[in-house]
Amino acid sequence: MSYRIPRPRTAAGRVAGIVGAAVGVAAAGLAAGVATERTLVRRFKADPTDRYAHETFGEQRYDEAFRLELPDGTDIHVEVVEPTRPVSGHPTVVLVHGFCLDMGTFHFQRQMLAERGDYRIVAYDQPGHGRSGRLETGEYDLAVLGRTLRQVIDRTAPDGPLILVGHSMGGMTIMAFAELFPELFGDRVVGTVLMATSGGLVAETKLVAPALLGRVGGPVLYMVSNATRYGGPVIDRARKSTSNVAWLLTRKYGFGTRKPSPALVSYVETMNSRTSADTVTRYLRTLATHSRFPALAALAATPVLVVVGDKDMITPVTHSEEIVRRLPHAEFVKIKDSGHVVMLEHADEVNAALARFLDSIAEPEER
Repeated sequence: MSYRIPRPRTAAGRVAGIVGAAVGVAAAGLAAGVATERTLVRRFKADPTDRYAHETFGEQRYDEAFRLELPDGTDIHVEVVEPTRPVSGHPTVVLVHGFCLDMGTFHFQRQMLAERGDYRIVAYDQPGHGRSGRLETGEYDLAVLGRTLRQVIDRTAPDGPLILVGHSMGGMTIMAFAELFPELFGDRVVGTVLMATSGGLVAETKLVAPALLGRVGGPVLYMVSNATRYGGPVIDRARKSTSNVAWLLTRKYGFGTRKPSPALVSYVETMNSRTSADTVTRYLRTLATHSRFPALAALAATPVLVVVGDKDMITPVTHSEEIVRRLPHAEFVKIKDSGHVVMLEHADEVNAALARFLDSIAEPEER
């Protein structure tokens, strides 16, 4: 006996049906391994040597938190930490996080700076991430992110020196900012820190989706983006139902040490899971087509620190090496046995490099 499967009546229905089918196939493929994955995750998490087992991740102290509304109505969550022992001439440090993460990415760097108490800190969640709102229409674009950074700066630090710190897509955001506002570098921006980021070597990345989509081009991106707009909630539910898989993938692709802290893996996976499928796919085009090597010229006259983990599988070392080749004056710190979330995985080493960099930019009268 044969059965005829009725076709969806509308274009939206057809796309939702395709997405639902894809999710169903994925779920069926994963189901067989669920018990094994659950056992693996349980075993990995039961690590008595986890130094961060009792670390409280999430909200940190701030002196001001507010919603910044962009021209299109998107609201951005911003937090400001004032110095407890302000030093004249010290720049404001602006933290710009990466794709599928939020301001919590800089948990340990913000902790270190707050304990020092001599720098003002500005942190914010990028559009569609963390506690910031999603775009109502259109695609996310790095130029939009660069202008968002400008608006955050205009609101929180309209004058005085700045040090911009960007991780992954946050570094790309800073490059887009430099492309749009090169006149601010050397005048306002007196230093830049680029962590685990890329100027545009997308073809060499090991992150399959952006590299593949960068090669197949716009039509596929458009189709994928629209599919998740119709089926995004379904995909999000499927992601939650396979959280053990997500945890294992985060451990594999986000970290470089053989036995990363389970608490850190869980923290990063939590940030990832809060980013909707719709947001993820609407960012893919701008990440896959990112190419801003010329924008690095704006950074040539100011100090630059480039940090990367030697086992970064998302933006491999070659990406940072290319940035340093174009900015030969930059300090280059390559951290052994570290993956993409280098500032969490090897916080002590990253904090030491960041502190040295900040001290090197101190006003002459402080030296």
